[in-house]
Amino acid sequence: MAMLDLWWKNGLVYCLDTKTWLDGNGDGIGDLAGLASSVDYLAGLGVTCVWLMPVCPSPWRDDGYDVSDYYSVDPRLGTLGDFVSFVHAAHAAGIRVVLDLPLNHTSIEHPWFQAARESKESPFRDYYVWSDEPPPNPPPVVFPGEQESTFTYDSVAGQYYVHRYYSFMPELNTSNPLVRKELYKILGFWLALGVDGFRIDSLPFLVEEIADGGGEEASHEYLRDMRSFLGRRKGSTVLVGEANLPAPQLLPYFGKSGAEQMQVLFDFFTCAGAWTALATGSAAPLIGKLRERPEPPPICQYLTFLRHHDELSFEHVLSKSDAERVFDRFAPEENHRAYGRGIRRRLASMLDGDPARIRLALSLLLSLPGTPMLLYGDEIGLGDNLELDGRLACRTLMQWNNRENGGFSPASTLVRPAVADGSFGYRERNVGTQLKNPNSLLHWVRRAAALRRQCPEIGDGVWKILDTGDDSVLALRYRGQHDLVVAHNLSDRRVETHLPDLDGADDIFADGEYAAPKDGRLELAPHGFRWLRRPLLSTEVVA
Repeated sequence: MAMLDLWWKNGLVYCLDTKTWLDGNGDGIGDLAGLASSVDYLAGLGVTCVWLMPVCPSPWRDDGYDVSDYYSVDPRLGTLGDFVSFVHAAHAAGIRVVLDLPLNHTSIEHPWFQAARESKESPFRDYYVWSDEPPPNPPPVVFPGEQESTFTYDSVAGQYYVHRYYSFMPELNTSNPLVRKELYKILGFWLALGVDGFRIDSLPFLVEEIADGGGEEASHEYLRDMRSFLGRRKGSTVLVGEANLPAPQLLPYFGKSGAEQMQVLFDFFTCAGAWTALATGSAAPLIGKLRERPEPPPICQYLTFLRHHDELSFEHVLSKSDAERVFDRFAPEENHRAYGRGIRRRLASMLDGDPARIRLALSLLLSLPGTPMLLYGDEIGLGDNLELDGRLACRTLMQWNNRENGGFSPASTLVRPAVADGSFGYRERNVGTQLKNPNSLLHWVRRAAALRRQCPEIGDGVWKILDTGDDSVLALRYRGQHDLVVAHNLSDRRVETHLPDLDGADDIFADGEYAAPKDGRLELAPHGFRWLRRPLLSTEVVA
């Protein structure tokens, strides 16, 4: 295990959707050719791993998460050859590729489901979960207002089938050994095409035994088997799990040794704490979540984020009062919210486009314990489109320049509407304009990401929370090769705090010019931040 390449412990993960990224053939839909042509942009940004949203064939009724064929690429995005070309280009630039591969469910158009519904004698019948009648206590709906039930009657099959999500996405029966064997073949197929790992959507649903409709009994045997299979095929393969759960339920998804199941889990705790801190101007909520978050096994890691491709949901990790604070501050209008539980705005929009607060938030993200993840476009302050339904509001087109359609495509009909006007429109915010401006957010993110790569102690080192004596300041100390202190002022007032052992430390990154620390005194401007580092002497204990 000591020889394992723990590449997921440090770096910068970047989530993007091929169809909204860049159109390479002019048909109005982003594609793999456009993605491959922009690998240099990703490398220049400091990205070390691309999390690629689903690329398999799909009716796109749920934006690609309703898969109709696991062994191909949606023809609107390109071919398997185009996919391999992209992976090759990414690897040549030092970028790993993690594929979002929905293993919980398929589309109703998948051949497995079509065969399953035709006959009870079909070997595919038990690929899904069927019932003559809905159980008295079915699993709750995931999308209130868009789902009426998690059981739907199929007139051809003459039975009800389970779907955790929409009725056009029947749930796979992962308790069936034949299903598991087929899914392992699928994982092996994509590994053979060069991918470095997989994002596992809705991890708790994947392991629940839901044949009785209750979903109360969970087994992690499936995940251990999956991890074992991937280890035999390609030892460095990473599994990134999405499990938005209370703290006591989280650690089992890593496994006892950390080599058994997921190597990486999404850090919903720190995300929730960070947004509460940004809403209140107090570091206390974030400190509380950092302390509440279970410590991962040594070879495992958390994926820290402030924004991902879904609605921001805090239902399992924030109290109702704290969640309301965040909603009142960052999603005050009903149109800002989704499913009665989440925020569908993007980071820059939530922070009102304020450069100081956006930089504070991103500095915080890059310096929190774990591996940071950026949602595509956050490096230019990409906005949302609230005219789109549900979660699609934050899955807007990438904006490359100030020409028609933001340089995404020359076509007259686009996969999503381009946002032209306003402070978040492509005429105002785009890659080309910001590349020309050394003071732009894009250049700032590039510098910050380069610096983060020079601070491996954030991902690998020992860390602790420092007592600042000021509720508005979060200060973290990391010790590894260096002694690193990062401090963030969550308030809109200038503060001076006292921290031990700062004399001799240099600012390596900050929101402005500051006097060197003296006698432990540290100044911070409103929404200010400072990263300070000094060599760790050989006589000092890393603790």
